[in-house]
Amino acid sequence: MMTKDLQLKTGIAVIGVSCIPMTRKIFLLTCFCFLFCFSVSAQESGFSTKLPIAEAEAFVKKKNMDASMCILVDMRIHSGKNRIFVWDFKKKEVLITGLCAHGVGGGSTANKPVFSNTIGSNCTALGKYRIGKRGYSNWGIHINYKMHGLEKTNDNAYSRIIVLHSYSPVQNHEIYPNTLFGQSAGCPVLADEVMRKVDQLLRKKNKPVLLWIYNG
Repeated sequence: MMTKDLQLKTGIAVIGVSCIPMTRKIFLLTCFCFLFCFSVSAQESGFSTKLPIAEAEAFVKKKNMDASMCILVDMRIHSGKNRIFVWDFKKKEVLITGLCAHGVGGGSTANKPVFSNTIGSNCTALGKYRIGKRGYSNWGIHINYKMHGLEKTNDNAYSRIIVLHSYSPVQNHEIYPNTLFGQSAGCPVLADEVMRKVDQLLRKKNKPVLLWIYNG
């Protein structure tokens, strides 16, 4: 009785393997499994296609800012999911990612932030920022970075004392479908461990780094 050919369907090719020696079958199976898993992993991460990398890179070059990295915060993403991304322009990859709290003011909810540049609003303000001096924070790992708004939508940031800092209750992993809310009066607030990693990068920079908060 003849056995049917075993076929591997990868979306790229279909290969009959019944006539191939066993050692070669194993080798081919291993190769195709590796390629398939790599492809799925690349599609799932997909950071480079979702993040506004090209615009960010053009901006830092135009403004003579640090051209090795930037920090992007995508407020379209659920608060319980990772939505802050440290991007390496040279390696073309995300170095650090984590949760990021948004401001509680202006009628914001856990699922729907309200954005404002108004002093006293306690809201997150959209736009591009220049990360400034490193300083002491009362919260988290006791380190913060001043933020200087570079657009009309966030040019009150320094006056509002908007800083990048951590807060110990923020988790170091995604908490979806739970939400992250109540930790920020307008500042981007990170988990302690994420802030430590970010600080290790920022403290070595000689030029200001771009931090961009966007919602579309």
